[in-house]
Amino acid sequence: MTPPPPLGRRRRKDGPAFDPALDDAELATARDALARGRWAEARNLLAGTGDDWDRRGHRLVVLAEEAGSAARAREWQRAEPGSPDAAALLACATVRRAVDGRESPDAARAACLAAARAAPADPSPWLGVLLLAHRTGTHDERVRAFDQVRARHRDHHHAHHLMAACLAERRQGDRDDPLHEVYDFASWAAEQAPADSPLAVLPVVAHAERYRVLARAGLEPRDPARSGHWTGRRARQVMKAAFDWWLEWDVDDGTAHPRRKIDLNYLAHAKLHEGRPAEAAALLTRIGPHATRAPWSYPGRDPRKAFQAARRATLGAA
Repeated sequence: MTPPPPLGRRRRKDGPAFDPALDDAELATARDALARGRWAEARNLLAGTGDDWDRRGHRLVVLAEEAGSAARAREWQRAEPGSPDAAALLACATVRRAVDGRESPDAARAACLAAARAAPADPSPWLGVLLLAHRTGTHDERVRAFDQVRARHRDHHHAHHLMAACLAERRQGDRDDPLHEVYDFASWAAEQAPADSPLAVLPVVAHAERYRVLARAGLEPRDPARSGHWTGRRARQVMKAAFDWWLEWDVDDGTAHPRRKIDLNYLAHAKLHEGRPAEAAALLTRIGPHATRAPWSYPGRDPRKAFQAARRATLGAA
C-alpha cells in the first residue's frame, strides 16, 4: 500500500513556500504534530517561548491556523484546566474559525477575554481580539484592542501591522493622500520604537496596504509595476529609511525577530516597484524561500507568480 504523503508545508521545487511559520523550525514541528492530533509539542513550544511576546503571538497565530487546533486546545484544557497557554491557543483558534465563518464572533471574543483573564500580562489574547475586529468589528473596537495590546507590549509587531491594515482601509474612495492617517500612524510608531525595532519598516507596510485599498477601488493600476505609488518623493524617503535600517540592524541568527521575513518581503516588493532592482535582489536573497503572500498578492494577484517574476527580474532565477 502506498504510504500517505507527509504532513507539513513542503516547498514546491519551482517556487516559494508561503509557510506562515517562516523560518521557525520549532514552530513548524509543533504545528505538524498538532495536525496529527498531538498537543504536547505545542505545550512545550509555548512554555519555552515565555514572555517573548512577539514570538509568542506569532507562534499562537500560526498554530491556530491548523484546522483541528481548537479541538486540540480543548483536549489540552481538559488535561490542564488552568493552563493559560491552552486558553490562548483556544482563543486564537476560535478567532480563526470566526474569521472563516465557522464560529460566531461572540464566541471568539469570549474565548479571547477568558484567555486574557487567565494571563493578564499577555498581549496575545488581545491580539486575537484585534484580528477578529479587523474582519468583523468597528473602528473603535480595533483601536481599543490595539491599545490593550500596546499597553502590554508597546512595540508589538503583529498588532502594528494589523492596525496599519485597518487604517489603510479607511476613506477607501479617496485618492492617495500623503496626510492619510495610516502614514501618520506608521511614522509615529517607527519614531517611538527602539532603534533596532523592525517597526522601522512599518511606513513601507503602510504604503503597501494603502496601495492595496486604492488599487481595489480602481484608483491605482492593479499592476503595481504600472503604478507611481512607490516613486514619489515621500515614498522614496520612506523606502530609503527602511532599507538603511535593514543594512544596519538585520541579522539572520537565533536572536533575530520572529517576523522579520515579513518585513523583508514588504521592503523587497517596495524596492522592486521603486525601480531599485539591485536593492530588491539583496533583500530577495535574504528572504530565500520564506516568501509571504502579502504584499505580493496585492491587489488580488497570484503571489507565487509575482514573487517568481520578482526573482527573475532581479536575480535571473525563479
